[in-house]
Amino acid sequence: MKKYKPGKIRERNEEVILKAAEQEFVLNGFKGTSVQAIANRAGLPKANIHYYFKNKNNLYKAVLEYITQLWNEVLSDISADDDPAEVLHEFIRTKVELSYTHPRASKLFAMEIIQGAPHIREYIRMDMRQWVRSKTRVFDEWIAAGKMDPIDPVHLIFMIWATTQHYADFETQVLTLMNRAEYEREDIEHITNMVSHVILKGCGLQPLQALATSDMASSAVTTP
Repeated sequence: MKKYKPGKIRERNEEVILKAAEQEFVLNGFKGTSVQAIANRAGLPKANIHYYFKNKNNLYKAVLEYITQLWNEVLSDISADDDPAEVLHEFIRTKVELSYTHPRASKLFAMEIIQGAPHIREYIRMDMRQWVRSKTRVFDEWIAAGKMDPIDPVHLIFMIWATTQHYADFETQVLTLMNRAEYEREDIEHITNMVSHVILKGCGLQPLQALATSDMASSAVTTP
């Protein structure tokens, strides 16, 4: 059997618990989910859940905060020196990918917000607001440097969130209209490139796919 160091055991158990909790909360909502049900799905004693997260409310908030951190991690270290087209494309790519790999978490977050964010209002007011402000400052620097059109950075972030999460939150509708049983890898790549193309063009940026095509064409002309 694989041996885990103490720190790794904690990480592994927390990950197992978060995944189990995500499934239970999506299926049954916050009120309809019990700590025992989460423990059963995780294959761990109920006491372990309380050891790592104290109570159901803390665990619920941890699941919601975890997905927002995954969504936004790609922008964590951006600076005015970065290429906005590359940064925004990678942000969009990551969000579409997570809609494919973590659809339940996205739906859970949407349900919480629709209900008025009763469990994570303070997290949104403090952590998420500060995150948005820090990223818009970088966007403003790009705009001031003439790297992109003078758009509203806050609403740009909202637009990317909404567009990419649509593919998880409204998965049934999207797949039905696309005549798919589930998303395929080529669907995710197509969605990423299409959304990226539209948003980057709207920001006055050259879409990365167009840049790659242009480079290939140039190479074909100059190559003997």
